[in-house]
Amino acid sequence: MTTLFLIRHGLTAVTGKTLYGRTPGIPLDDRGHTQAERLAERFSSIRLTAVYSSPLERCMQTMEPLGASHRLKVVPRADLIEMDAGTWTNRSLAQLRRTRLWRDVMEHPSQFRFPEGESFAEALARALAGVQAIVSHHPRGRVAVGSHGDVIRMLVAHHAGAPLDLFQRTVVDAASVSVVRVGNGEPRVLLVNDDGGSLARFAPPPRPERKLRG
Repeated sequence: MTTLFLIRHGLTAVTGKTLYGRTPGIPLDDRGHTQAERLAERFSSIRLTAVYSSPLERCMQTMEPLGASHRLKVVPRADLIEMDAGTWTNRSLAQLRRTRLWRDVMEHPSQFRFPEGESFAEALARALAGVQAIVSHHPRGRVAVGSHGDVIRMLVAHHAGAPLDLFQRTVVDAASVSVVRVGNGEPRVLLVNDDGGSLARFAPPPRPERKLRG
């Protein structure tokens, strides 16, 4: 089984205000950089096998301190990218919540497609393909995966056996860690939306000491 640490990017200046989707050039703000540094500290006891990330700047910046602390290159994967919000890109969330379609986003996401953009079903399918490729490449590994709120929520819900229409019930905060174990047999959801607790339980067991021959 592969242990996947699903990590949402840290805060930006417009997090929670704007649906910025795949807009490039949105970096972490000071709060987000602090979250990224603390994230690396939380993984100090874990021997990571690899670090992957959505190619968007805010995700790469979140994962880079973690990769550096483990002497691992952060590998960008396009299948981990944020959803394509189409014509909704860069519109304010306050404005979008007043539209007729917003109820469909919240109550029937399996049937929703962003105007001229991506559907939730498509986003889940390509994120799952990315996860499966990572698992195949790192069997029995401990892998950090940086992505975006909705993508991680859908992955967690899927591995918990919940239908896509219920994925909105899962909360995934900025810079939080959710952990799933995937591979042979049934997947297991081990942790959801942890933004500050100890991750020591996921560290490899200590190696037994060799007995000296007298």
